[in-house]
Amino acid sequence: MGHTTGGPDSAKRRLRRELLAVRNALPADDLREAAAALARHALDLPELAGASTVAAYVSVGGEPGTLALLEALRARGVRVLLPALLPDDDLDWGAYEGEGSLARVRHGGRMALFEPSGERLGPDAVTDADVVLLPGLAVDARGMRLGRGGGSYDRVLARLARSGSRASLVVLLYDGEVVERVPEEPHDAPVHAVVTPSGVRRFS
Repeated sequence: MGHTTGGPDSAKRRLRRELLAVRNALPADDLREAAAALARHALDLPELAGASTVAAYVSVGGEPGTLALLEALRARGVRVLLPALLPDDDLDWGAYEGEGSLARVRHGGRMALFEPSGERLGPDAVTDADVVLLPGLAVDARGMRLGRGGGSYDRVLARLARSGSRASLVVLLYDGEVVERVPEEPHDAPVHAVVTPSGVRRFS
């Protein structure tokens, strides 16, 4: 029986590779349908119904699409904050003013991100959010989220915890990315809910 060595970190890397391979193989039609369904379910969340400020992100590549959701939130009069990656991998924030307010930014050799082109509000702006929509690759039955491994959102979550924020943490995923268990490290904290194209699942 092959026993694999390595802690949560190598297990996370392996799981990330597998999940990204599935995402990258999704046809464009599936991506479009998933984005529309995701927006519908997310907009039904009571947390979002009562939110005046939502921190979100612009999906890239095979990520579950967020643009329809961003537009719908903006149409509701919600203040939507979007991240801008800083050189040290922390996140600054700017307001979403519609699709025309997004700039395509390439950070080194990584894939290009869409970031808000307007005024930068500083890394602490996220602490104003009532709901924080998080990217991820998986979430497990306990609400533990597997991120992409860049560490940017670990900093955001730490900042929220330090500020005493009561923000609801919601991760946006595909149905197959809700798994039994993801490897965790001591600093990992659970999210409150996951939204997928087939609905919402809450964690206590």
